[in-house]
Amino acid sequence: MQSAASNPFRILIASLMLCLSLAACGERQRETDTAAQEGILLVGNGSEPKSIDPHLVTGVPENKIIQALIEGLIAYHPDDDTKPAPGVAESWEHNDDYTVWTFKLRDNAKWTNGDPVVAGDFVYSWQRILTPALGAEYAETLYVIENALAFHQGQIKDFSQVGVKALDDHTLEVRLKGPTPHFLLMLKHYSFYPVNRKVVEEFGGMADRQSGWSTVENYVGNGPFKIKEWNTNDFLEVERNPDYWDADKVALNGIRFFPIENLNTEFTAFQGGRLHVTNNTIPADRIPRLREENSEALRIDPYLGTYFYRLNVTRKPFDDPRVREALSLAIDRNLIVERVSQGGQTPATGFVPDGIPGYATADAVSYDPKRAKQLLAEAGYADGKGFPKAEILINTSENHRKIAEAIQAMWREKLGIDVGIFNQEWKVYLDSQSSLNYDISRSGWIADYVHPMTFLEIFTAGNGNNDTGWENAEYDGLIRQAQTARSEEARTNLMQQAEAILIKELPVVPIYWYTSPRLIDPRVKGWKPKLIDNRPYKYLSIASN
Repeated sequence: MQSAASNPFRILIASLMLCLSLAACGERQRETDTAAQEGILLVGNGSEPKSIDPHLVTGVPENKIIQALIEGLIAYHPDDDTKPAPGVAESWEHNDDYTVWTFKLRDNAKWTNGDPVVAGDFVYSWQRILTPALGAEYAETLYVIENALAFHQGQIKDFSQVGVKALDDHTLEVRLKGPTPHFLLMLKHYSFYPVNRKVVEEFGGMADRQSGWSTVENYVGNGPFKIKEWNTNDFLEVERNPDYWDADKVALNGIRFFPIENLNTEFTAFQGGRLHVTNNTIPADRIPRLREENSEALRIDPYLGTYFYRLNVTRKPFDDPRVREALSLAIDRNLIVERVSQGGQTPATGFVPDGIPGYATADAVSYDPKRAKQLLAEAGYADGKGFPKAEILINTSENHRKIAEAIQAMWREKLGIDVGIFNQEWKVYLDSQSSLNYDISRSGWIADYVHPMTFLEIFTAGNGNNDTGWENAEYDGLIRQAQTARSEEARTNLMQQAEAILIKELPVVPIYWYTSPRLIDPRVKGWKPKLIDNRPYKYLSIASN
């Protein structure tokens, strides 16, 4: 039998295959090079967006795209998430107690259909998100506005009674139900973004959740970019908007967002020259080696968010606070961040993460397997006997699975219970969570603005982002008082009391406080560390070599 080395035909075939392989690698490498020369940024976005309608989304993947397409009154600052920057509003003022705000809109802001952006667009848009029939999950964010809650709950029907008024086309007045010095930071969030009244009404109207206005063919925005192409589960591309009021500052010609859920696939895409920037998660087992190699592409930035598990308190045995506390006490968070996530995360000792100026983090979440076992026995499940079948729901991700497997092992070893792990793709996972079709759900919450309220108000009864079935009247009362507190000191005290109730009741189990590990092509300029990882794309650029 002859070996391949002595067979000229086989040598020829092998050589051809090698050439084709190298050519393919070269082609992949040229994707980032070609895109850089064209001024197009290639970005990993984690998941296929559920929608790009700012009033119907709740996730980070959607947020990153919407930021490119729509601009609110206030924009994101290029390097400091605690500061506002002018958006559609070129200036603003407030009264002495921060309850009345007046915004002056610039006269050169335009929609991509040529319409001017006017104050009435914000009145219409805020009425839309507060319209009960729309079912917007972020509607409660606007409860800070006078009578917004009453309108959303159907107690008043006349929207003119809500505290937002267009004094003229370029002047918007907003009346709040209590002093809110941080209102400008709230306005950066997409729940406050405007939509174009003409196109929304043309394709179904204010309360139509299935409206066709937010498709690629019909989309009208007012941001630095406009939508160019959307191939589902492949990529969504935006291109520079020449009619944007600050178009001269926009350096990129476009951005292509790739919904790559598999972290290893995304890592390979970056290494193979198909991405300039990965999503803000990379495979945990890759991080130690990247650190050792001092990779110039590795970035681990602060990220104001909490990784946690939701518990469906409408299902047994999770309706029992003793069971919920037992599950929490049996989790060794130090082991998870040191050996599983490995991205510099901090074990959570409370729900509100560290890093918010003026707010002391709680120190109430701990690891105590002995106490956990005792509590589970008190609940009727000594040594795990009789504990019903249950599953941890995760959205598809290797990192989420590894963390779930670690917690699964801890609960088995310390409590004697077996739980399964079930993954769903992003859109289905979100639907399962919001409909309470789960036992335990992997969750994460990233700050909408730099303030504790963004973490705490979501667990009030009826909040569209609660997704646990948990209600507590005392908790709700404290949050409502905090929203109208006359001073920041009083507001902080009320929020800390509310957080103490949340941690005692544990409808959610905090696990760690996030960081943002990602890979960034050194040619990308202007990508600065941001607490909530929201950056105005108009300040980004990419070198062509």
